[in-house]
Amino acid sequence: MKAKLLLVLTLANMALLVFSLSQTRVAAAANAQAPVLRGRALEIVDDQGRVRSTLTVIPADPRMGYPETVLLRLIDSRGRPSVKIAATEDGAALGLGGESDPTGISLMARGTTTSLKLTNKDGHEQAYKP
Repeated sequence: MKAKLLLVLTLANMALLVFSLSQTRVAAAANAQAPVLRGRALEIVDDQGRVRSTLTVIPADPRMGYPETVLLRLIDSRGRPSVKIAATEDGAALGLGGESDPTGISLMARGTTTSLKLTNKDGHEQAYKP
């Protein structure tokens, strides 16, 4: 059974490789350049029209002390952001959400400091700072 599965996967990978190489040759022959997608934000939706990923630039808010932020969110089928990656002028952050709030991991490098925070479903937190 495993041998058949491996054979099928190998053949599928070979077919994809041949297809990719043929597309590359066609593009090179036409001397075409790939277009650039530009905009203020990007949303990717699933077959039901639900937003599953966003990429946005959030303006700075000096009153609140927030720098301009580029934010990528990967959203589960229930509409909950499970992965957040943020980049600012002074650092970056990564948030990984568990099955339910507040379960998650927060990893941050901002300015000259770093931190890691783990949170269980019951709200118990464990923070690590060097």
